[in-house]
Amino acid sequence: MNQPAIRVLIVDDEAAIRRALRPPLAELGFQVHEASRGEEALQLLHSSPVDVVLLDINMPGIGGIETLRRIRAFAPRLPVLMVTVLEAEEEKVEALELGADDYITKPFSTRELIARIRTAHRRVHAPTRVEDAPIEIGEIRLTPARRSVTKRGQPVHLTRKEYDILYCLMSRAGRVITYARLLTAVWGADCREEVEYLRTFIRQLRKKIEDDASNPIYLLTDVYVGYRFADAQMLLEVSEGAPAESAAHEAEAEGVLKSIVE
Repeated sequence: MNQPAIRVLIVDDEAAIRRALRPPLAELGFQVHEASRGEEALQLLHSSPVDVVLLDINMPGIGGIETLRRIRAFAPRLPVLMVTVLEAEEEKVEALELGADDYITKPFSTRELIARIRTAHRRVHAPTRVEDAPIEIGEIRLTPARRSVTKRGQPVHLTRKEYDILYCLMSRAGRVITYARLLTAVWGADCREEVEYLRTFIRQLRKKIEDDASNPIYLLTDVYVGYRFADAQMLLEVSEGAPAESAAHEAEAEGVLKSIVE
């Protein structure tokens, strides 16, 4: 039996971006809705439920951040991906702290966008994880009941704080965790500004869990924002590429996005 189409709401004041994204999404079976302002998006969400929102941060009217705040007031679990420009680090952090599921930076690959949409949708519909259930991603296995970590079946010896950081990231795999949120979760609110302190622990963790600490595949940095533990399924979808029939639409969409950003 075919799965129901994922309903995606694109909220962007740039009509060219909405036109560019609709064909590749529709061709892959997504049901696409559009809104040009935050106000219009909120009205649509109250009348026509969707599965994922792709929300531009910089828009006229109430803007993306305030739109996100209002969405979270009545739909706390609805996946929301923020669309940002490269230099918008503070806005990315603010959006994540307000409950955005992820962000994607213009210009972006439509393959990456599709993978992130699917990942966000899958995450919110996944069965609730048992608190002490082991987490296994790639060759890394974390067992909360024992506070133990293995790689390829061999024990990885972590300090207490290293384990706490890894658990925080692996239990939310695929999602970026801001520096402040990670510091607060592991050390408490008084340490939420100690980013260099956190970086030291991340470097040590990478030496223990990565094959090449200088080229990590698990513990990834979102520059100026935070860290995320790789979602293996999302990375698999990106590496496999888009289906051949959507290649022309993808090239057109990426060209439009690039020209608008430049």
